[in-house]
Amino acid sequence: MPVGVTVDFASGIARVITFRHSVKARLVAGAGVAGLAVAVCQFEGAHWSTLEGRAVVREDAESVADAVARYARRYRQPKENPARVVLEIAVSRVLGNR
Repeated sequence: MPVGVTVDFASGIARVITFRHSVKARLVAGAGVAGLAVAVCQFEGAHWSTLEGRAVVREDAESVADAVARYARRYRQPKENPARVVLEIAVSRVLGNR
């Protein structure tokens, strides 16, 4: 499933905004506090990168607002979504060919 990902390399956290009842949010939430092993990938032409780590769901207003602001800076302002949550990924490995 295509997603917009923002990465804070200083903290080692990648974020994906989605809605509470999406399959991805339900899968991550079902993993509990240990999180779910995930990977997010990006490619442009012959260049690619993959971030691997464990994801957890954040639903608190502060985390959601922070993730939305980061998304807006990188992509565009998303539409209002009262069911929005954040998949927060603790990045453990970065792969790529660039």
